[in-house]
Amino acid sequence: MESNKYLPLLGRILLGAPFVMSGLGKLAAYGGTVGYISAVGLPAAPLAYILAVAIEVGGGLMLLGGYKVRWASLVMAAFSLATAIFFHHNFADQNQMIHFLKNVMMAGGLLQIAYFGAGPWSLDARSSQSASRTADLKAS
Repeated sequence: MESNKYLPLLGRILLGAPFVMSGLGKLAAYGGTVGYISAVGLPAAPLAYILAVAIEVGGGLMLLGGYKVRWASLVMAAFSLATAIFFHHNFADQNQMIHFLKNVMMAGGLLQIAYFGAGPWSLDARSSQSASRTADLKAS
């Protein structure tokens, strides 16, 4: 079906946009975010903060543009699982359980993108078409 070609783009938007929003929110709340990271006992909280912002904003933008999504999705899936384990492991708190499951589901969606790729409406697709044309020109 012709309309299915837009589904990977929609999926990347639905997964990428919340990551970008979350990363930008962290940029606006350095002290609180670093304090929260420290409170759960993770070492080097300022470094963890920088990594979190880079993964969320950078990875989210890569998903939105469809650029190197297989690599970005794997990193973001690992980040989502690590976040679930370190920050949302108190299953006695229903809110924490919901956040844990949300992160696990996001990781699942990201692994789907890692396997299937960005789809036709992406920078990855454009670069593979360009590489294909270049190879054809060299072969002739």
